[in-house]
Amino acid sequence: MNGHFAAVGNGPAAQQFGHGIQVIDEDKSFNTNLNDYLHETHVAEAGFNYHLISVFGSQSTGKSTLLNHLFGTEFSVMSESDRRQTTKGIWMSKNKREGANAGSIEMAPNILVMDVEGTDGRERGEDQDFERKSALFALATSEVLIVNIWEHQVGLYQGANMGLLKTVFEVNLQLFLKDRNAQSPRSLLFFVIRDHIGTTPLSNLRNTLIQDLSKIWSSISKPQGLESSKIEDYFDFAFAALPHKILQPDKFLAEVDKLGGRFTTGHRSTKDQEFVGGVFLPEYHRRIPADGLSVYAEGVWDQITNNKDLDLPTQQELLAQFRCDEISREVLVGFDTVITPLEEQQTEATRLGKASVLADLGATGAEARNNCVKAFETQASRYHKGVYATKRGELESKIDSRLKALYQGQLAAAHKAGVAAFSDAVTNAVKAGQKAGGSYEFAEIVEKQKKKTLDIFKKEAQSLLIPGVAWSNFKPQYRLFEKELDEVSARLRKEEMRRLAIRVERWVKSRLGDAIGLEFNKLGSGRGGTGAPETGEKPPSEKDLWDRIWNVFLSIVKEAETRFADRAKSFEASEDEVEVGLWRLRRKSWVALRERIEEEVMESNILMKLRENFEDKFRYDEEGVPRIWRPTDDIEGIYTRARESTLSLIPLLSRFRLADTYAPPDLVAFVGPQPPGVESEDEEDLPPIGGVDEEEGKSLEEETTILSESKRQDLVVRFRKMADGVFVEAKRSAIGGVTQIPLFFWGILLVLGWNEIVMVLRNPILFVLILVMGGGTYVAYNLNLLGPMMQMVNAAVNQAGEIGKEKLREFLENNDTARHALNMPARQDSNISMDTLDSRGKRREQSAAPADDDDI
Repeated sequence: MNGHFAAVGNGPAAQQFGHGIQVIDEDKSFNTNLNDYLHETHVAEAGFNYHLISVFGSQSTGKSTLLNHLFGTEFSVMSESDRRQTTKGIWMSKNKREGANAGSIEMAPNILVMDVEGTDGRERGEDQDFERKSALFALATSEVLIVNIWEHQVGLYQGANMGLLKTVFEVNLQLFLKDRNAQSPRSLLFFVIRDHIGTTPLSNLRNTLIQDLSKIWSSISKPQGLESSKIEDYFDFAFAALPHKILQPDKFLAEVDKLGGRFTTGHRSTKDQEFVGGVFLPEYHRRIPADGLSVYAEGVWDQITNNKDLDLPTQQELLAQFRCDEISREVLVGFDTVITPLEEQQTEATRLGKASVLADLGATGAEARNNCVKAFETQASRYHKGVYATKRGELESKIDSRLKALYQGQLAAAHKAGVAAFSDAVTNAVKAGQKAGGSYEFAEIVEKQKKKTLDIFKKEAQSLLIPGVAWSNFKPQYRLFEKELDEVSARLRKEEMRRLAIRVERWVKSRLGDAIGLEFNKLGSGRGGTGAPETGEKPPSEKDLWDRIWNVFLSIVKEAETRFADRAKSFEASEDEVEVGLWRLRRKSWVALRERIEEEVMESNILMKLRENFEDKFRYDEEGVPRIWRPTDDIEGIYTRARESTLSLIPLLSRFRLADTYAPPDLVAFVGPQPPGVESEDEEDLPPIGGVDEEEGKSLEEETTILSESKRQDLVVRFRKMADGVFVEAKRSAIGGVTQIPLFFWGILLVLGWNEIVMVLRNPILFVLILVMGGGTYVAYNLNLLGPMMQMVNAAVNQAGEIGKEKLREFLENNDTARHALNMPARQDSNISMDTLDSRGKRREQSAAPADDDDI
C-alpha cells in the first residue's frame, strides 16, 4: 500500500520522494520529512504560488483512482478482488500533470494533493476519531475539499458523509469564528458525483446536496451572534459528475480531463458573484507560505490529536513566529558577513588607541541593512501579518543595535580624528604664515579650517543616516563636535596668544638689552668733552640714570602693548583675553628689565663701569684732554676727588630710585590690578614681584634694591684697590727716571772726566763728531729707533763673521796642503752672498732658500 511513497518514520529515498509522501500515518504520527519533500519537489520555493487539495469520502469509493486520473499521481488503489482498505492515514503527492506532462489540460502550478483515509471502513469499525481528525486537518490546511460520493448515495445521511460534514461544520465555527472580528476564511466543497448515469440531472443532485447541507448547518449549535448565519457565508460549493469508470471508460477519462481543467486560478464575477475561470480563488488560500507549510501542518495536527482548543489563527501565528525567527537567523548570516569584519576592525583600532574612520561605512552598513531587511521581507511577509511586523521590528532592532554601536564608534573616531586634523591644520597654517613673514590672520585660519572640518564630519554623519530611524539622526553628536572645535579653537587661540606674548616679550628683552646697556655705558663718558667733573653737581649721565632707564622702559613697554593689542585683534580675542595678555606682558617686562639691570651690575661689569668713570675723571681734564703727569701736578688731590666722585655712584646704583621723588617707581600702578579672566595656568610662569604680590612677603623697597649692603662694601674695597693701582702708575710715570741719579754722581763724573772734556773741546772735529752722534742718538731715542738700529748693527756683525768664516773655509779648501793636512773634502758649493744669509747675518738653511724662478 503506497510502498513506493516515503512513509512516516523511514528515511526517505530520492525515488520515494519522486512519488509522494505519507503526511500522517494510521497511528496519527506526523511525518517530519514533509518539508524535505516540498524542497525536493521545489514547492517550498513557490511562496504563496501553490494550492492544496484534499479528498475524502467513504472507503472504497475510488478516491485514489480519481486523484490518479486527475493529477497523474500514483496513489495505491483498491484491489477489486480483495475489497480491502488501501489508504491508511493521509498521503500527499504533487500534481504531475503540469509542465511537459500537462498535455492539452491547463492546470495551476504547484498543486499538492492529499489522499485522506476513507471513512466508514471496516478496519476502524466504530472508531471515528481518526476520520474526524483527518477531516478537520484537511479543512484547516486545504483550499478545496473534494467530496467523492456515488450518485446513489445522494440523499443519504451516512452514505453521503453528512455526519462527518456536520462535525466539520461545527469545528469550522470553532476554528474560524472564535474571533468574530477576524475575517472568516472560506473553503470550497467540491462534490464529485461518481457513476452518474444521467437519469437524475446534475442540477437536481446539486439542489439535494445543498438542501441537506443547509439542514445540517441549521441543526448545529452556533456561537452567540451567529445564529442567523448561513452555510454560504463560509463555504462555496462546486459540483461535477463523472460517468461509470467500468461501463463507460472512454467517457470517464474524457470527463476527468475536462474536470482537471477546472483546477486553475479563478475569480468571482462582480455581478452575480459566480465563479469565473478555475476553482482556486484567492480567499480560499490559507496564506501559509510553502516553506512554512510543514511547520503549520504539524502544529495543526498536534492540536487536533491532543484535543486542544483549535485556533487556526494561533497556529498561523505560531508558524509565523517559527518561520520568521528561522528566516531572521538566515538573513543575519549575510549581515554578519559584512558587518563583523568592520566591528573587529573598529574594536582593534580602539584597543590600540587609534582613531580609525572606516571608509564608506554608511553605504556599506545601509546596503547590508537593506539587503537583510529586504531578504526577510521577501520570505517572511507571506506569514501572519502581525507576527511578521513584530518580527521585522525585532530584526531591525537587532540590526540597528549593532549598527548603532558601529556608527557611534565611527562618529567617535571621526570626532577624534577631526579634532586632531583641525588642530594640526591650524597649527601648520600658522607656522606657514610665520615663515612667510608673519602676514597671516589667525581668526580667518581658524574659521576656514573649522568650516572644512565640520563639513567633513557632517558628510560622514549624513552618510550614516538611516531613513526613518531616529537614532541615526546624529545632530547631538554634530553639536557636540562643533562645541569641541570651539573649545579647541579657544585653546589654540590662547596658545597663539601665548606665542604672541612670548614674541613680544623677546622683542621687549631685545630692546631693553640695547637701551639699558646704552644708558649704563654713559657712566663716565667725559672723554668726549661732555663733562665728568671731579667736583660740583653730577652730570645727567649719572644723577638721572634711573629716570632715563624708567622712561625708556615705559616707552618700550607701551610700544609692545600696542603691538600685542593690534595683533590680538586678528585672533578675535576677547577683551578679557587681551587684558590678561597685557597684564602678563607688563609683569614679564618688569622681570626682563630687572634681569637686564642685574646683568649690568654684575661684579665684573660694575667694576669696569666704575673704573671707566674713575679714569674719565682722573686721566682727563674738564675739557676732555688726556693729562700728562708732571712731578709738579697735584696727582693726590685729583685722585682723591675722582675716587670719591666715583664712589658716590655705588649708592646711586644700589637702588632703583627716581631723581625727582627719590622713591622707587610705582610698580603697582604700572602692573595694574589682576584681571578677572586670569586662570591658574596664567600665573604659573610669572615670578612674584615685590610690592605687587603682597602674599610673597617681598616689599617694593626690596624689589627695587639692586645691590645689597654686602655687595656694596665688596665693590668699595675692590674699587679702592683698583683706583690705588691707577694712582701708583700715574705717580711712577710723573717721576720718570730723573730723580733716580744722585747729584754727587754728576760732580764725580765732572772731576774724573775733566781732561777728556777739555780734549774734546780743543779738537773741533772730534767735538762736532760727538755732537752729531749725541744728537742722532737723542733723535733715535725719541723716535724709538734705537731698537731697530741695534738689530741692524747686530745683523751686520753676524754677517761679517759668516763672510769671514766662509773666506777662511774657501782658502783652506782651495789650498791642497791645508786641505790634506785637515783631511777635508773638496768644496761643492762655496757661493756666499747676501741672498744666502738671514737677517742676523747667518747662513740660511737650504730648506728656507728662496725658490728659483723656474720653480716659481
